[in-house]
Parts: sequence; C-alpha cells; structure tokens
Amino acid sequence: MDINQLIKNWKDEEQIAYIHGWDFSHIHGRYTEQDDLPWDYRAVIEAYLHPRMKILDIDTGGGEFLLSLNHPGENTAATENYPPNVELCKRVLLPLGIDFRAGDGKEKLPFDDGSFDMVINRHGDYNADEIYRVLKPGGHFITQQVGAENDWELVELLCGETEMPFPDQYLSIAREKFEKAGFTVLRSEEVFRPIRFFDVGALVWFARILLWEFPNFSVDTHLENLLNAQRILEEQGSISGSIHRFLLVAQKERER
Repeated sequence: MDINQLIKNWKDEEQIAYIHGWDFSHIHGRYTEQDDLPWDYRAVIEAYLHPRMKILDIDTGGGEFLLSLNHPGENTAATENYPPNVELCKRVLLPLGIDFRAGDGKEKLPFDDGSFDMVINRHGDYNADEIYRVLKPGGHFITQQVGAENDWELVELLCGETEMPFPDQYLSIAREKFEKAGFTVLRSEEVFRPIRFFDVGALVWFARILLWEFPNFSVDTHLENLLNAQRILEEQGSISGSIHRFLLVAQKERER
C-alpha cells in the first residue's frame, strides 16, 4: 500500500473515531491488551457480592460492565458524567429499575449517607471521602484503575514529550487516600502489561478516542510520527507499549 493510501486510511479512522458507551469493537482483532492481568475484576467483585446487597457503580460508562453482573435492578445504582453516556444510561438503565443519576465521581455523589453495601469503579474517577460517606459500615469499595504510565510508550511515539494527564494514578497514592479516609485496604496489586497494535489505523482511532492521553493528536499535525510508527510496524510486525493497571479493595469499618 502506498503512503498516500495509508494517509487516507488514517484520516478515515480519525473521522470515524467515536465511542458508544465504552465499546472498542471497531478495532477488535487489530490490537490486543489486558488479556493477562493477574486478577479478574469481575471475580473479585463476585467474591463479595450477593443479590440482597445495594451496589453503586461510579463512572459506569454505558453500563456495559454493570449489566454483565446481572445484579437485581432494584438493588443497583450507577452514576456517569460524560453527556453522551448519560443519555445512553437513561435509555438503557432506567427501564431496568436501576437508580441511575448523572454525577461526577470526583465530586459529591447524589446519594444519601450509608446507602450502599458495595461501591465499584472500573477505570473511573473517585473521591475516597464520598465513597466512605455513601457506604454502610462494613461496606466494600472495589476498583480497577488505569495507572499514570498507561500507554506511555505509545503516547511518546505519536506525540513526543508531553506531561502525564494523571500523574497521581499510582497504587501507593490511592492506598494512602483510602486509608486516610478511614478504610482498611484488604487487597492491592499493580501491574504493567503489553498492548500491541497490528495496524497504524487502529492506533489512530485509539488515540483520537483517548485524547486525554494523546493531547492534540491528529493525522495532519503528527504525520511524521505516524510514518515512523508505520516503519516500526513493518519491521517488527506490531507496535508495542504497556498498559498500567492497579486493583484496590477497601472496607469501611468504622464511623467517624
């Protein structure tokens, strides 16, 4: 394929970069990631969960993971702040009896004190003090988070030197926040695992979706870097980087 056709393909990917909920199916088979974490987030949750529990999913995206738990709707609540996903959640979650409310995980949660037996959060914002407030005594918070160094080799490949968007996203810092808020940390793990792209167009789509990681990225402004990425792909068969993840399970054991 000649360079002009490659550039056209990359611009096509750039134009259609859009995400519905948290759905990466557009690049399925064109990249791999997160297939060998040492924990299973769902299994960790299910080890503590039973149907009578009241649970809250903060930053639920489009509710995809929450719905996969098959928890009774009347015992389920969720928040989301990204406007397109808010509308999606209203259409999908409310008819199922799930108490969905628009809300930012970093700010005050729109629920009463002591409302939930469990709060979960996958790759979203959180506020340790607010989670403590809405949990019942003995309640659990379970989160899988994207770390500060996530995709960093890919970011530097496409964008050059740039500042980390979330420099505090390390397990040690998260543990300290939750212990300070009054939690006992029951489990904590942090890992780096490979992410690989098998065509540059998939990487373009990915970078446009994750603009907080790849600031100001576009095909036109970063063309030389994309051409370099293409050379790496042709020489090595893939473009590689690392994902950064951590898991935290914390329990509220006392009232202030």
